[in-house]
Amino acid sequence: MHWNGVAAMLAIAAVAGALVAGGCVSAAAKPPAAAAAASARAATAAGGTANIMIYGVNTDGAYWHAIISGVIGGYGPTVSIYPDGQVDPAHNSEMELRLTHGSFRLSIAALDKKFVKSASHEPVYPKTCTDLISVTGTTPPVAGSGNGAYRGISGRFPVTLTLNEAEARPCQPSPGAFRAQLITVAGSGTISF
Repeated sequence: MHWNGVAAMLAIAAVAGALVAGGCVSAAAKPPAAAAAASARAATAAGGTANIMIYGVNTDGAYWHAIISGVIGGYGPTVSIYPDGQVDPAHNSEMELRLTHGSFRLSIAALDKKFVKSASHEPVYPKTCTDLISVTGTTPPVAGSGNGAYRGISGRFPVTLTLNEAEARPCQPSPGAFRAQLITVAGSGTISF
C-alpha cells in the first residue's frame, strides 16, 4: 500500500511536470517582450501624434541626438546626411534618425533654407554677442527611408528650429566660433505606417 501511494504521487508529479513544461514551451514561443513588441507594432500601425525633439549641444557638426514620444517612441543619434548616405556637414538635405527600434530620414532642406536666411543677420544682439534665431517649417519623413519599427512611415512634423548661442569675441559669426550653443528642432506631427 505504501508503494502504491508513492507510485500515485509520482504519477501526479509527472503529469503536473508535463503540464508545466508544456506551458513553458508555449510561453517560450511567445516571451513577454515579444508579445509587448508585437502589441506596440500593432498600436503604431494605426498612426497618430508623434512628438519629436532633435538637438545639438555645442556643435555645428553633423551628429546630433533625437527623442520621439507619442504614438512612436525612441531615442538615439541623428546624422545629417545626403540622399546617397554620405555625411552632410552643412545640414541642408536630410537627417537620419537612428532610433532604438529602427531608423528613418527627415527632409530638412526647406527648413535649412529658412534658417540660413534668418541667420544671415548674426549677431542678433551685437552688444552681448549672442543670438536667438527661430524658424518654423515642415520636415516630412523621406519616402521609403523607414526600417525596423518605422518601415513605411509617412506623415509630417511641423517643427520649430531654434538656435540659442553665445558667440566668441570678437563678435563675428563663423562656424564653431561660439562659447555655448543649443540647437533644437521640435514639434508634433501626425505619423502613419
